[in-house]
Amino acid sequence: MYVLVALGMLAVLVRVFQIQVIEGDEWRKKSENLTIDYRTIDAVRGNIYALDGSLLATSVPKYEVRFDPNADAVTNDFFNSNIDSLAWCLADLFKDRSPASYKSELINARNKKKRYYLIRRNVKFTQLKAMREFPIFRRGKYKGGFITVQQNKRQRPFRVLASRTIGYDRENGARVGLEAAYRKQLAGISGKRLEKKIAGGTWMPLSDSDDIEPQDGYDLVTTIDINIQDVAEAALMRQLVEQQAEYGCVVLMEVGTGEIRAIANLSKGADGSYKERYNYAIGAATEPGSTIKLASWMALLEDGYVDLDDKIQTGNGKHVFYKTTMYDSHEGGFGEITVKEAFAKSSNIAVATTVDKYYKSEPQKFINHLYGMRLNKKLGVEITGEGMPYIKSSNDSTWSGLSLPWISHGYELQLTPLQLLTFYNAVANDGRMMKPMFAKSITNYGDVMEEFEPVVLKESIASKETIKKARIMLEAVVTEGTAKNLKNASFSIAGKTGTAQISKGSTGYKVKSYQASFCGYFPADKPLYSCIVVVNAPSKNVYYGNLVAGPIFKEIANKVYSTSIGAHEELVVTKSTSSRPRIPISKNGDYDDLASVYTKLKVPFTVRENAQWVAVSTGTDSVAVRPKRYVENLVPNVVGMDVEDAIYLLENKGVKVEIEGRGVVIGQSVNPGILIQGRGFKIKLSLS
Repeated sequence: MYVLVALGMLAVLVRVFQIQVIEGDEWRKKSENLTIDYRTIDAVRGNIYALDGSLLATSVPKYEVRFDPNADAVTNDFFNSNIDSLAWCLADLFKDRSPASYKSELINARNKKKRYYLIRRNVKFTQLKAMREFPIFRRGKYKGGFITVQQNKRQRPFRVLASRTIGYDRENGARVGLEAAYRKQLAGISGKRLEKKIAGGTWMPLSDSDDIEPQDGYDLVTTIDINIQDVAEAALMRQLVEQQAEYGCVVLMEVGTGEIRAIANLSKGADGSYKERYNYAIGAATEPGSTIKLASWMALLEDGYVDLDDKIQTGNGKHVFYKTTMYDSHEGGFGEITVKEAFAKSSNIAVATTVDKYYKSEPQKFINHLYGMRLNKKLGVEITGEGMPYIKSSNDSTWSGLSLPWISHGYELQLTPLQLLTFYNAVANDGRMMKPMFAKSITNYGDVMEEFEPVVLKESIASKETIKKARIMLEAVVTEGTAKNLKNASFSIAGKTGTAQISKGSTGYKVKSYQASFCGYFPADKPLYSCIVVVNAPSKNVYYGNLVAGPIFKEIANKVYSTSIGAHEELVVTKSTSSRPRIPISKNGDYDDLASVYTKLKVPFTVRENAQWVAVSTGTDSVAVRPKRYVENLVPNVVGMDVEDAIYLLENKGVKVEIEGRGVVIGQSVNPGILIQGRGFKIKLSLS
């Protein structure tokens, strides 16, 4: 046994000698190749902006700070004479541990010969700036062992606002929305950095001289109006909560260009809360119900089979097609009504019997009209996940005698809300169908690199005469039909209500569930914007489009109309109204800022005495500026100030600020003059 063990040990020694001496150079070279490599440095992803320049998505840099306590220039004397100061600075900055704890940790790292010791992750830029001035660290990477690694985190300043449309671009994961559609432009070009793999699988950067710097991504300017988007989401949220609906969506489009000004999608989760979980406006193709009647009547008008004043007999509100009964929503029926009235009152029987009468012998002729209006094709929007429209052909194996009358009033076909809106937008745009646009331009530090022009999908979906009559019918819905509750004294609205019974999986239509919608445009005489609202499965026994979707449409229309200069007649200024210039009212705030603006605008102002913070009083001929004095540890009076100045003033006193609303400060939760009691002191500001 002894001889065998001795022979085994001898064999080990021979092999060790062979590896270290004979094959040493070869293995050392392989080791270098395995532990040193050029690794990717991610570029800073471009920002996504709203139409007015508001930031919708940005990459916020976070820093990982590491320390090489055994750097060649960090000698024992230098380390020992500065470690107390460094530990105190770290404890004072992060306030998570005592200086003694930091000192013990750093000494331990030095004793264990650590070369890439983690100090802290997720360090903010302001903290990093302070750390660069700390003892030892201030000497930099090679002389002080101070190592920083930048990491970029995607953030949305407006949080959930249009979150599904903005989307996300995750490595080895889902990619949706504009982040995915413009990934190439936003992502930039990655760089390379020489790094060494050390213990624990961590990669440590080596010399900066061989780095290949990344190229930052371009910025994307969208067509989204952040103020309208806010109104759309708030209006949709209120109605969904009130009706306890399954989901809902809103899209607002500019008529002439197809630019999307707002798009909101909210669905109810298991906990009952509503969030943006799926882009229903783009992806959910469903049976539209009565909103498709516009296309059906346009087909009849285009072929000359009917005119607006022609009479149609709808009977008592019931009609049998092949042993299947169709009903009108009005109890007892509408009797004999005109085509215009039939559309305004949304008679199922009127449109179904008329379409069946004229197209029964050649149903494909009617279907071809729908194809001609481009209702069977995708829009080709840049955001992925567009639902496939479905308009059944008469050659389809599932075609039956019921197909024609049922398709005419919104069943046995499927469209997404955006596809239906694009059709209505074409009617508002004198027949020209525009492709929905979500992106305005690609920019780089303010310079436009690429600008996106409006795209025409179809020059005309019908004759000018048919479009004119279609618009008359759409106006009648609001003035005398199912959407009279949307009538507005300030401007006219045109559109169509929709109430569709929806199929519930294997149970089909046996379980009663509905989808309420309203699709239209405004002002009706000179259309500027089109809008669709869809609310799926309201559960409070109110499911008609005018009552569920209509109020959302009206609220958005009121907001947009009131803020759209192009929607109003030009104000004629007379001599009496323009004879005396008015001094503009301004907010309290920083003296230098106010003085700069007054000087630029040539507004006369008087100053009692100079001070950093001032209050202003607007007079007839000039502005009086008086100083505002603030005591160091007392709550200041920020009422009347711009919110940015108010936050700056309060946070510099160590106060945590919460804001509610937008505009000028009109109230503060803590009265002026109260003692600020340490860190964590909070104040809530109410804005106008």
